[in-house]
Order: sequence, then C-alpha cells, then structure tokens
Amino acid sequence: MRFTSLIVELVRAKPRWIFWSAVLALALLWLIVPTALYLSPPGDVPTVLAFGREYQVGTALGPPLSFWLADIAFRAVGGYAFGVYLLAQICFVVMMGAVFALARALVGAQQGVLAALLTLAIAAFSFPGLEFGPDVLARPLWALTLLHAWRVIGERQRGAWFALSIEIGLLFLTTAMAPVLLALLVIFALATARGRAALRSIDPLFGALVIAVIALPYMIWRARSGAPLPHPALTSIEVYARQSGELFGALLLSALGVVALIVANARIFEPKGENAPAIFRPPVEPLARQFVVFFGALPPLLFVLASPVFGLDHVAGGDGVALMLIGLFAVILGGDLIYLRRQQVLRTIWLLAMAVPVIVVLVAVFVQPWTDATETQTSLPARAMGKFFADNYKLRTNRPLSAVAGDPEIASLIGLGASSRPQVLFSSLYGKTPWVDAATINTGGGLIVWRAHDTVGAPPEAIAKTFPGLVAEVPRTFDRLIEGRLEPLRIGWGVVRPRDTK
Repeated sequence: MRFTSLIVELVRAKPRWIFWSAVLALALLWLIVPTALYLSPPGDVPTVLAFGREYQVGTALGPPLSFWLADIAFRAVGGYAFGVYLLAQICFVVMMGAVFALARALVGAQQGVLAALLTLAIAAFSFPGLEFGPDVLARPLWALTLLHAWRVIGERQRGAWFALSIEIGLLFLTTAMAPVLLALLVIFALATARGRAALRSIDPLFGALVIAVIALPYMIWRARSGAPLPHPALTSIEVYARQSGELFGALLLSALGVVALIVANARIFEPKGENAPAIFRPPVEPLARQFVVFFGALPPLLFVLASPVFGLDHVAGGDGVALMLIGLFAVILGGDLIYLRRQQVLRTIWLLAMAVPVIVVLVAVFVQPWTDATETQTSLPARAMGKFFADNYKLRTNRPLSAVAGDPEIASLIGLGASSRPQVLFSSLYGKTPWVDAATINTGGGLIVWRAHDTVGAPPEAIAKTFPGLVAEVPRTFDRLIEGRLEPLRIGWGVVRPRDTK
C-alpha cells in the first residue's frame, strides 16, 4: 500500500493554503526576530533612514523610492525600526505572491507551490530582507514586472500593459539596475514571435509614456547634478577572475538549500522498493519554458560577470533579483511529473534552510559577545543614545538637536534614535549630502560624536580640525544588549553651539 504524507496531499489538494501558510509564517518569524532581539537596525538601514528623511529626488546612494518608503514606515509607527522591518516583510510577501502567481500560470498550482517553496528556501537562507533598501524593494517590483510581462507576452493580455509600465517606472526610482532589467525584457520580447507581436501594438507607446512620467524627476536630477554614470573599473584579468569566482560562489551558497533538495530528491538515491508520489502538471508550452530559462538563468550569470567590471564587491541588483526564478527554473527542468523521493529527508532539508539563518542570528546576539571581541551594530542602543544626546544638546542650547556628525555608525544611530530626527553628516560622503555639511554645523550648531577609549574622551584629530573650538564633554558609557567580553561602549561627544546662542 502506498503511503503519501499529509504534506504531499495538501500540495495536491490545497496548494494555495500551503503557499500562504509558509510565506506568512516566515514573514512573521523575520518580523519577530529583529523586533525582539535588535536594539538597532542592521546593516545600512540607519543610513537609508538618514537619507530618507531628506526626501531628495536623488542622492549619491541612487534612486530615492526605497529611502522615502523607509522614512514613511519609520514615522508611521512613531519612530521605531519595527516599521522598517514590517515594510521589508511586506516586500517579501508581495515578491513571493507574484512568483507564485507566475508559477501557477506557467506550470499549474501544484508544481507552482513546489517552485514557491524552493524560492522560499533561497530567500530564507540568503536574503531574509532585514536590511531594507533599494535591493529589497527591487525584489517585489521585479517579480511583479516578470508576472505582467508574461501576461502581456505569453497570455496576450493588453490590460496588463498599464501595470507593467508602472512597475518598470518604479524600478527606475528604486535601483540603478532598472535599465539592465528593462533591456532583458526588450531582448526577450524581440527574440520571440509573440513578444514582437506585443511590441507592434500601440500599448508600448503608452507604457513608455507612463515610465517616462514616473522616472522623469530622477532623470532630471541626474542630468542637473552631473552624477557620473557607472563606468568600468577593471584592473586586471586575474582580479576579475577572482572576484567573479567569489560572487558566483556567494550565489551558489545562497542557493545551497535548493541544490541540497535537488540532490536529495535525485533518482540515484531513491530507496529500493519506494513508490514515490508524483506532482503532475499539464505540458508546458515552449514559450513558457523559454521565458523561465531566460529570466532564471541569464540574470545570475550576467550580474556575476558584470559586477566586477564596474568595481562592485556584491552582485549588482542584489541576490534576490538575480535568483528570483531559480526555484521555478528547477521545476521547469524537472518535467511534467516530479517525484518526491525520501520525503522525510526533503522536509528536514527545507526546514533547516528556514532555521539556519535564525540560528545564526541567535548565535550572533547571545553567543558572539562571549567568544569574539567583534561588535555587532544591532547590539548598540540607538534609542538610549538618541535620547541622552538630544536631551543634553537641548539643555545646552535650548534648541532641539538638528544635526549630528563624527563617527558615521554612531551618528546615524543617534539620527534615528533622537526624537527630533537630526540630519546626519557622513564623513565619507562630504559634498554628496547637500542638505548638511561641516559649515552648516559650525554655523547652525550640532552634535559631534566619536568612539572614546578612555575617560578623557579627546576628539580624533580629523574631527578637531573639521570642527574647531569643539570642547569635549565627559564620555558617556552605554549598555549593549549583552556586554560579554566586549570593551565598554564609551562615546565621546561635544556640542557645537549655534553662532547666535550665547
């Protein structure tokens, strides 16, 4: 008698229930983990918020949409990072919903949920999306773009042109890779008969107009600001080969969960006598197969090969965009019947792919402070630092804290932790933040912070030269979430008084 697990029966009978249960559970998990364990947002989120508060049409960090949305989400929940975490998980859910909708249209709901679960294994293992920014926002927009591109080309739905053009326009406001992604869409359309037929209608002209209207403000800013276009920065073939290999290895590591699942499900490992259940799909039309192969295989290869040429130490556009359709790509190659062999092993591998990143976070929070002297940004108390320095600045000047400079990491955390949301001057971006510079702080006042390694807390030479007359205050010590073996978090600081303050 054949035994079929409950999971397999649910995949066959209720694929949408399986999909939404897995996606929403993972999104909830990655909403709870940082909210409960992080005192400060991870990665570049403080910088994203510092730029987002200015609502500039364009900045040195790229198109503005992700920065705007991050600041809106941050303010919407009363100035807490929870809003940014929630926004990141909304992006994740929308991305997965679009991938599942595309998979259903191409391979049916049953194999579509398998493709979605494979994509989840990649997403959870490699890019859970905690560090909201351009790459995270680009994921749902690219997923929606692929979905509506298939509606236009594969299903001949003229009504999908409007959504497609809006999504492409928003991509231009989100990531510098938007022109490359649009070029891939155009190349695929020109290479297929149905794509050329779709381009011969009048709809692309209206779509181009919508894209231009959305992206025009940023394009005007680029033209007026003289921001340089990306240009090759290749030094040698040896360096290029090494960097390309490292990026390819990083992508392969990101897809390790999918690779492990495919290997574990291979026929050569099938136990003798096992009658594995199969997940069926209707025959896939050639255009659908071409669509998945093109957008599943080409972006990872193209981005890995191109990124070192332009001096990038990461995959251009982010892992999420590059690996968007890898799960669906594996399902397409799997055939009309996909046998689920060694189901217990498959479940274990998939659950491990979900659990390993959480375990890594828990180790970094609770174990690393006791075993390593390396500090993690998420252990720094942003709100406590922001409140202390904002209150002391107001006591000394009778004004709310309006600007903070010095150590970029500490300054950006104070910028989001202080209730007045002061502007942040980044020392590495002098001249690229026109809303604030050293002269503005020397005239209008501000707070200067740095890492102090003793109780004297003298400012570093570079800070003393930039802000002459700065008088160092007694350094302030703050408590991390877990101190462990780390040296005390001692922050040196000083106030630059406004010129008209006596």
